[in-house]
Amino acid sequence: MKISLNENQDVVKTVKEGLKRTGGYCPCRTARTEEYKCMCQEFRDQINDPDFEGYCHCMLYYKSK
Repeated sequence: MKISLNENQDVVKTVKEGLKRTGGYCPCRTARTEEYKCMCQEFRDQINDPDFEGYCHCMLYYKSK
């Protein structure tokens, strides 16, 4: 298993700017709860799923098997 940033640097730049603007919360979500603090709970659960391979909700991180 490997976690890496999206290869598209424009996506990485946009999402990181959004994270700065929201104080570290997923810029793709309207709620500001600990569940959505980057790295969000959804992606942490996906990391723990041995069958999951893909991007987090905001496309910043990619989990490969």
